Amino acid sequence: MSDISLLGKKIGMTREFYKTGLSVPVTVLKMEKARVIQVIEQDKRGYKAIQLGYGKIKNSKLTKAIKGYFAKKNTEAKRKLKEFRVDNTENYKEGNEFGLEIFKDIKFVDTRSKTIGKGFAGAMKRHNFGGLRATHGVSVSHRSHGSTGQRQDPGKVFKGKKMAGHMGDKLRTMQNIEIVKADLENELLYLKGSIPGAKNTEVMVKKSVKNINKLTIGEKIKVAEESKKTPDKKKK
Repeated sequence: MSDISLLGKKIGMTREFYKTGLSVPVTVLKMEKARVIQVIEQDKRGYKAIQLGYGKIKNSKLTKAIKGYFAKKNTEAKRKLKEFRVDNTENYKEGNEFGLEIFKDIKFVDTRSKTIGKGFAGAMKRHNFGGLRATHGVSVSHRSHGSTGQRQDPGKVFKGKKMAGHMGDKLRTMQNIEIVKADLENELLYLKGSIPGAKNTEVMVKKSVKNINKLTIGEKIKVAEESKKTPDKKKK
């Protein structure tokens, strides 16, 4: 189950208090249930995978081909379809639904979302350039990026040169984000810290790829409390 991802919407940020008085900033995600639309077998495609559907969509926004596809699968139309490779397809059947319960025993997750778009930005804002001097003959170009190339040889500006341009609005993955708590009833997931994107941004959440032995905040508090309980040895 942990191979698959869930799609959620970033609601905003708040904070979670612990008994010790510790305040932890959290991002709240409203998660959607994922439905298995198609089970892909090895003999048909050369690999094993499942296709999941997320979110609702108006019937008027569907093409005839997509309408036919969902009618054939005997399921309501979904806004987004995503495919995930799995080791074993026997655990999945068409029509099955998955929710937050797939993260029940998982402590850390990876998220993928689009960063906030900043529009056209200069080199100082976009790439942290220092800008030109404020005096000594520099006029009207204090925040410019300066020289971009060489002379007649090579006679061009190399691709990838850091210059002014469109900033933000890019897909970014955050790894090893701790699950502070999960509200199964309201399908809310509370993740420690911030996540790229504005409010209402779509966020893909899946089990962390890296195998880490980091302690969660709850575990750290537990360790601290237990260390207080153990009496110190009397000094001789």
